Amino acid sequence: MNPYLEHPDLWQEFHSRFIVAIADELGPQLRPKYRAAVGKRVYEDIGTDLTLVGRPDTTVYRVMPATDSLPPTVASAQDGVVATVPVMVEVPMPEEIRERYLEIREIGTGEVVTTLELLSPSNKRPGKGRSQYEAKRLAILGSRTHLIEVDLIRAFAPLPIQGAVPPSLYRILVSRAEPRPQAALYPFNLADPIPPFPLPLKPEDADFNIELQPLLQQIYDRAAYDLAIDYQQDPVPPLAAPDQAWLHRLLQQQGYR
Repeated sequence: MNPYLEHPDLWQEFHSRFIVAIADELGPQLRPKYRAAVGKRVYEDIGTDLTLVGRPDTTVYRVMPATDSLPPTVASAQDGVVATVPVMVEVPMPEEIRERYLEIREIGTGEVVTTLELLSPSNKRPGKGRSQYEAKRLAILGSRTHLIEVDLIRAFAPLPIQGAVPPSLYRILVSRAEPRPQAALYPFNLADPIPPFPLPLKPEDADFNIELQPLLQQIYDRAAYDLAIDYQQDPVPPLAAPDQAWLHRLLQQQGYR
């Protein structure tokens, strides 16, 4: 995974491109029994972490000059009345979240056989977005629909999974309907390739194998993300020291630093 794609200036675009690319890749393979349908949900959320909901990383304010020897917050003091220069702050604003997801539908019946979710920060950040996603997740897990969750977001706590889960920056969950509550988890880290995983369909049909790594590279090239990313800066959110050191060496080897 490229950790720079998690930056709020890029993630929403990347998320949409990635979901559509997966659908386009699967479409010809699923014919004629199934089709890959791209769904969309829209809701409003109030982010508690402004860095990860599309706010700028740095805001430059013009500092009001002090009058004579008064402190910067005091403009004048006459007749016992003190005029104070206000401090500029930001108030919470509702943000419209638009998220795409993928449904594998059976032709003829329209039945949703498999749902594939590419998680976003709004799905993991505490708040309305996470609550709504967790409700949808539980509904799918209580149905006969397979669920695939692709988590390429390092920020915030992972979605709940029971059992011994190895620590990892990223993970892919494949929850087949038949053996629930058992599910297959594919954990991986920054230096690892994204592991391929199966796309389960109806019991009488063989799985499809999904490989996201080449798709990610194709999107990176087509979207010209190399022109949009400043590799002189560190990723947002920041990496742990060992991962940051590994990334620095890699960028040096590739001539970005």
